Amino acid sequence: MTTTRNSVVRTSLTVRTGLLKLQVDKSFISLWLNIFFNVMDISVILPVEAEGFIQSLETFSLKEVGSERWFKQHDYIEKLNMQAILNASAMHDEFVKDLLVSFGKIHILVHEMILIEVWKQKVFPILCQLEDFNPEKTFHLYMVIHHEATIINLLETIMFHKDSCDAADDSLLDLVDYCHRKLTLLASEAIRDVAVTYDRHKQISSLEELQVQSEALEFEISLKAVSVVRYITDHADSISIINRMLCTHNLPCVLVQLMDHCPWSRCREGNVQKHIDGKWQTIPVEDHLKMTKLDGQVWLSLYNLLLKEECQRKYDFNSFNKSQLLKLRGFLTDVLIDQLPNLVDLQRFLAHLTVSDPAPPKKELILEQIPEMWNHIISENSGKWKAIAKYQVKETFNPSESDLRQQAQRLAQTYNLDVMESLLPEKPKCGSCGREAKKRCSRCRGEWYCHRECQVKHWPKHKKACQLMTETTEKIVS
Repeated sequence: MTTTRNSVVRTSLTVRTGLLKLQVDKSFISLWLNIFFNVMDISVILPVEAEGFIQSLETFSLKEVGSERWFKQHDYIEKLNMQAILNASAMHDEFVKDLLVSFGKIHILVHEMILIEVWKQKVFPILCQLEDFNPEKTFHLYMVIHHEATIINLLETIMFHKDSCDAADDSLLDLVDYCHRKLTLLASEAIRDVAVTYDRHKQISSLEELQVQSEALEFEISLKAVSVVRYITDHADSISIINRMLCTHNLPCVLVQLMDHCPWSRCREGNVQKHIDGKWQTIPVEDHLKMTKLDGQVWLSLYNLLLKEECQRKYDFNSFNKSQLLKLRGFLTDVLIDQLPNLVDLQRFLAHLTVSDPAPPKKELILEQIPEMWNHIISENSGKWKAIAKYQVKETFNPSESDLRQQAQRLAQTYNLDVMESLLPEKPKCGSCGREAKKRCSRCRGEWYCHRECQVKHWPKHKKACQLMTETTEKIVS
């Protein structure tokens, strides 16, 4: 089976290389691409392509954000992210993770993610306030803002494995600091209302709309940071990492606040909604006590930070920390423990904590590592924020029509419909009756149907949209 799959990969790569050299009929290319994606189980990139992409990854300066070279790497990371998700979902060989580990490139992902975080905080607000900058097309800016979400998504996928945490090396400290900043925002509910009120904004300028989109995206990014923290607590055994999480940031108390406020759950019009698989879903009454993935990640993080022997030795169970941790007892019901039996040990620990005072941590003289990326980026660009914003307005975020067309072509290749739909947690629904669908419109490939009868019935409504999508696709290709 493996030999057959490898031979298909080699054959497909050879055929595709030949297609790039020959000017063949477009319909044949389209047909070949459909065959290719079906044979490859909807692959985004081949291992040999992933190797080339990962080897070329590099760090950028703040001034270079949004440049042509930066966008090229952004496309690489987008494809790597989608392939990593596909491999993990299908439980195939996770070659993207393996290559990132073997080439030692995880620290570059962390650096580039923090770089965009700094850009969003320091440069983007100034850029939006410049009087001579009011672009009609904010596509380039949005892709820069979205870059941070892409990287945290990729890190969430690969950090599940211990070798990824080990390969992150010193940058793991920077990742801990980054996640702490996001969890603090989430626990304070500073970004929760933005995600709720986003759709209510109307008649605003393109830049104002972009700011709202950026703040809404911050909510999604912070939720991803919850999972990353859990994987770090699973695998990290470095004294510096443990000290950073427990003593510097007091993560157990931050997680208690998260559990107390539960920002991924809300009540709307008498219905309980929970944020699951990237969207708010109404939960039926019988499932109100059902644990979500985010609930589980927080509980497992607390389990690791409070019950590991090294963590217990480092953490200061003073009166404040103790009072915060004991709030967890109210959440540890029999229903919850039935869903995650490991929490029995945490329940026993908290029961013991109520009647005892653990010894304070020993003061040890150690050489502690400190994170560098955030401080380095800030110090390197301190006092230059406005100059960078003006430079990027003139040189970076003022693309010509040909530049926009080229970027659209690259995106059409990156965000293949088959690939994007395979990443969705739900199966496609029929555009006519709403049942699960397996067939799609052969022209626009944007609408799904369960049977031929539904397609014929829905055609009068779908006709205009189908023609518009088909014409747009043909323009992009031409």
